[in-house]
Amino acid sequence: MGEGRAIALRTRLLVAMLGPLLGVAVLLGIAGAALIADVVRRTNDRVLGGALGAIAETVQVERGEVTLDLPPAAFGMLENSERDNVYYRIAVGGDLLTGYADLPAPAPDALVVDQPHFRFADYRGQRIRIAEVRRALPAIDRPVVVQVAETLDNRSALTRRLLIALFGGEVALVGIAILVLRPALGWSLRPLARLRGAVAARDGPAAPDLSPIDAGPLPLELRPLAAAFDRLLARLDVATAATRRFTADASHQMRTPLSVLKVQIELARRGSREALDEIATAVARLERLLIQLLALARAEEAGVAPPLERVDLREVAVRVISRRIGEAIEAGVELQLDAPDTAVPVTGHRTLLVEILGNLVDNGIRYNRAGGTVTVAIDTADGGATMLSVRDDGPGIAAADRERVFERFVRLGDTHGPDGSGLGLAVVRSAAARIGATVALEDAAPGLIVRLRF
Repeated sequence: MGEGRAIALRTRLLVAMLGPLLGVAVLLGIAGAALIADVVRRTNDRVLGGALGAIAETVQVERGEVTLDLPPAAFGMLENSERDNVYYRIAVGGDLLTGYADLPAPAPDALVVDQPHFRFADYRGQRIRIAEVRRALPAIDRPVVVQVAETLDNRSALTRRLLIALFGGEVALVGIAILVLRPALGWSLRPLARLRGAVAARDGPAAPDLSPIDAGPLPLELRPLAAAFDRLLARLDVATAATRRFTADASHQMRTPLSVLKVQIELARRGSREALDEIATAVARLERLLIQLLALARAEEAGVAPPLERVDLREVAVRVISRRIGEAIEAGVELQLDAPDTAVPVTGHRTLLVEILGNLVDNGIRYNRAGGTVTVAIDTADGGATMLSVRDDGPGIAAADRERVFERFVRLGDTHGPDGSGLGLAVVRSAAARIGATVALEDAAPGLIVRLRF
């Protein structure tokens, strides 16, 4: 995504917090509105039921006739500031005793004796609430129904006031939450700002600082990020160190053959024929040095490990030996292969295996004696591991020096020995480590055995 569409982390967190808060506020508002409506209905029904009871108690039987004495207090109970209209109706059977004849009447059989019943109805273009009760009077075989009703203005006004108070409280709560959340988010994001500042401080004209980030104490959520960044810095440090080392090694090791080339070219200009041979030797040495340096750089390449595959080790050995036949004949050394007639599959990387075996065979030829033998053997060790070994008849390497020869540019013996860059075994160990193999040196008495274990 482009930067223009990116959303600030503070905004994301604020939305993430306010979203659920607003959702809860809506749910509370709905639940509160339902509760308010129920409380208002129950409260007003209690008053309406009280008035109904006061009127119903005055319904008596005298001389076989139903009499009624409407108490003013019953209607006084229903007075309110909204001046709701009050209606009543008392009927014996289907005959009206007193009240409003057109007030919606219930079915007498739908009422339980002496149990008030409440319902809503429409009357004279208004919504009303009716309280009604059925009474059974002695010597009266017809049901007596008493009804009291009122309009809903007071109920609506009370409900409105309570809802306004509820929603006002919720709005105030959300507003206070917004005011409090912003500084709280700033305080919470302060460690992230410190981490950002520690990273930004590394940006400068000087050499990059790839040491671990020091941003002070970090919350648990930021520690994995800081650790991942430190690991990235460590990998970059390894990569840049390898590049710096390669540059330093190349400049150091190439200085000598280039100096020789300059001297011999000057001699050749003066007519020295031997200088041309020296030039050819120096060029060959420089070429080999560059090849070895590039091979070492590939073997030590930082980053993702090379993709491993099934490689026929016998086929790799045959190819390397066929490439080195000319060198072996020129050096008077015999190359031999001791391997099964069938394929020997191993898990590795073809290019790195060719590089490893090529360096081992090249060392075996270069540091061998005239008439000696270099044997490439493939067999199976105890435990089923595949072993690749290269044996020569040369002077070998003393046990005390066998670890040193894996270091870069380490050469044993005097300066009149065979030409070499001291990189061959360093290339072998680095490449072997990348494909999960191990390298060991053993005494062949005489000579040296280099074993590669897969």
